[in-house]
Amino acid sequence: MDRWTGVLRVPVQPNRSPAAVYCRVAASLRLSAVPPPSANLMFFTGDRVEGSGNPVVDRLSDLSTIADVLVSKFGPSSNAWVIEAPAFHGPFSVYREFVPGTNRYGEPKSYDPSGLPASASLVSLLRNCLVQVEEEISKRKKDIAIGLVSSPLCCLPRTIILGFSKGGTVINQLVAELSQAEVLSLGLLCGRVPSTKEELLNSIEEVHYVDVGLNSSGAYITDGSVITRIAERVARGGKSIRFILHGTPRQWGDKKRAWIRREKDRLLRLLDSASRQTDRRITVTEKLYFADRPPDLQMHFEIIEKLEVDPVAGS
Repeated sequence: MDRWTGVLRVPVQPNRSPAAVYCRVAASLRLSAVPPPSANLMFFTGDRVEGSGNPVVDRLSDLSTIADVLVSKFGPSSNAWVIEAPAFHGPFSVYREFVPGTNRYGEPKSYDPSGLPASASLVSLLRNCLVQVEEEISKRKKDIAIGLVSSPLCCLPRTIILGFSKGGTVINQLVAELSQAEVLSLGLLCGRVPSTKEELLNSIEEVHYVDVGLNSSGAYITDGSVITRIAERVARGGKSIRFILHGTPRQWGDKKRAWIRREKDRLLRLLDSASRQTDRRITVTEKLYFADRPPDLQMHFEIIEKLEVDPVAGS
């Protein structure tokens, strides 16, 4: 048993109180500690699309399918976590536990890093997920001691965060929080997932915006002070970080929501400037998919399967 895969209903909070908020999480986890997992891939999904009648859309709406796609792209030494919003208003995903102050449609008022809320919720969610995985494995294989939660590793795996569609709001919040995080040395830290907000933020090495978009402003983070502070923390010894903006004509070419492209272009300019300031320890890449096709819903989901990424080291 080298890998565990499954879909769990996981509490966001550290305990399972009656008022706990839950997320559905599809996990595909490397169980062997030798060699240790090389990366944790954390993918946040968007709004629900039910009964589309399109087999591509339906298949790539499935959390388990997305987890399999991620492992196939980034490599078998990685762990994949595909996280669905804790709440929905009709089809609209609402990540309020990660992005405080969102309205009932899941649209953010701002990205306020105070208290590092997205990092706190994500660390708690991942740890609760590992506990449930151990419980599931112990039920099936009582003679196997996995030790997912407690077993030490030589170093903390790198973190790669991906936000698809509305899931980009969580990516923006994490980027805002990264700009406020204390710089830590992770060389001596052990574990399968980060155990603190600061460990999580310091382990982030790649940020993927995957055809993000909203029916309001805020699809991309455009606060220049956030990117400036990230450049400053990289200069102080923080990890190098890659930003990859993946998009399709459905979002970047939508004339009724022209702010999506404007926000993307502004973030691109800000990151280009930060790249020059940090001797390319911050890098940014823009990738357009399906440029020769008219916009449609299928390409919005199909981009998940077509993502161009670099496999992680050790895969």
